Amino acid sequence: MRELKGEKLEKELLRLEAMKEYERRYPDTALVCGIDEAGRGPLAGPVVAAAAILPRDSVILRLNDSKKLSESCREELFSQIKEKAISYGVGIVSPEVIDSINILQATYEAMRQAVGKLSVRPDIFLNDAVIIPGIEEKRQISIVKGDAKSVSIAAASILAKVTRDHMMIEYDRIYPQYGFAKHKGYGTKAHTEALREYGPCPIHRKTFLKKMNLSENPAAHKSREIGKKFENEAADFLKECGYEILERNYCCRQGEIDIIARDGNTLVFVEAKARSTAAGGDPADAVDREKRQHILRTARFYMVSKGMSEDTSCRFDVITSLDGELRLIRDAFWED
Repeated sequence: MRELKGEKLEKELLRLEAMKEYERRYPDTALVCGIDEAGRGPLAGPVVAAAAILPRDSVILRLNDSKKLSESCREELFSQIKEKAISYGVGIVSPEVIDSINILQATYEAMRQAVGKLSVRPDIFLNDAVIIPGIEEKRQISIVKGDAKSVSIAAASILAKVTRDHMMIEYDRIYPQYGFAKHKGYGTKAHTEALREYGPCPIHRKTFLKKMNLSENPAAHKSREIGKKFENEAADFLKECGYEILERNYCCRQGEIDIIARDGNTLVFVEAKARSTAAGGDPADAVDREKRQHILRTARFYMVSKGMSEDTSCRFDVITSLDGELRLIRDAFWED
């Protein structure tokens, strides 16, 4: 972050002092804990809550409602808050539990988890617009839009937001087709289009999708079932051809490869494509240049992650099925 000097620094210090209004209502010896959550609204992923107790004299420049900050600013503040806090805790509740008990109760549970992870007992809780069941009510203060009015709640909002963002980036590596790293599970146009094409994955909130008519798409489900059946047939066919199967449906941040195998001393990356009739053309045509480049990037990542030398012998094959007839195209990416 850019360093603040002169008038800008003075203005920032005054803003932070104004955000300590609620904290100043209590004795200096009182431990004031801010609580906030991230992820109540998305279609996928957990809800995350954080609790943060800051020293009364702490100064963390640019500390604010996490939604008003850039990603890079949040990341830097995330580290500063963890370093300077007297104590902090983070609670995480999964999509399965959200579907089971509803998002409000799941949020309360995440908040109770966060409080339970504090190393000290707070005297007062400043909460962003909620009163949390299961915590002594007289110690709680609900502040509407509290993440913009209290440094303690702002700190908790950043801890919760960044923790959840990190989780969604990791999920993006497992399920790259949905774009979780970009939208963090929220219902963007790209996300809803991916849902209609691929159907939900294990981290989607089924109750949320049902309300938006985005629950399991029969056509997408049938397509995945057909694809899975063909991939099984393709793997068996490759074994018959003398291949040793190393990976199935390999996923990483760069993308996905259907099958990774060895053919003798050669490492082989295999894309599997099937069509039920010839009306759609040769299934091999679906492995266009853009798709090939995507697979190449994923293959490079796989080799690096496995510590393989750049001199490792490798190639790219395509196996297709048309009207149930299997065809293996060896060294299919020679033109790239």
